[in-house]
Amino acid sequence: MNARTVKKLIVVGVVAGLIVSYFILDLGQYFSLEYIKASHEGFQALYAEHATAVICVYFTIYVSATALALPVAAVLTLTGGALFGLVTGTIVVSFASSMGAALAFVVARYLFRDFVQQRFGDKLQKINEGIEKDGPFYLFTLRLIPVFPFFVINTVVALTPMRIFTYYWVSQLGMFPATVVYVNAGNELGQIESFSGLISPSLIISFALLGIFPLVMKKGLGWYQNRRGQA
Repeated sequence: MNARTVKKLIVVGVVAGLIVSYFILDLGQYFSLEYIKASHEGFQALYAEHATAVICVYFTIYVSATALALPVAAVLTLTGGALFGLVTGTIVVSFASSMGAALAFVVARYLFRDFVQQRFGDKLQKINEGIEKDGPFYLFTLRLIPVFPFFVINTVVALTPMRIFTYYWVSQLGMFPATVVYVNAGNELGQIESFSGLISPSLIISFALLGIFPLVMKKGLGWYQNRRGQA
């Protein structure tokens, strides 16, 4: 067993250990909307006193959760809106989600790319050529309309020749509209102080945007691709 194989096994062990610990220790209870809502006032007070430290901790948790493909991104994004507000929350979530995706990309490429390309290189030739030719736009569409879970996109694209810098900036740009929508919804949730707040126009609009956003993006991209094909 060579040194490279040993290093890969160590990385696999660390990643697997962190994911298993999340489920064994039932850490998911701290990433539920119920827990976040119940702790909202405490988080707000802590943020008021130690804003930089809270943002750094939140950022680290978000990056780690995204890199490990834990099922908490949506709740963390809503939490960012509720805790930091629309502008700060959008900035923090946008960079944290993109960096987490980039880390997942790097780990998947380090662990699996050589094996997959060597074993299935002939079958992946067309895909590799497509990524080299039109990869950024294709990734952009996947980010705008999340047909597949993000951890699948992170892993699959990592097996292609796409450069990490390209992957990062396209991901950040493509995820930005959805980030704004989710952070805004979290911001509205964070401002609810009574039952009547649940039927406020701003909250209803925010959650309506969550539902129609993918449809609007799909229609818009379909129109653009048709025009592009005609050109």
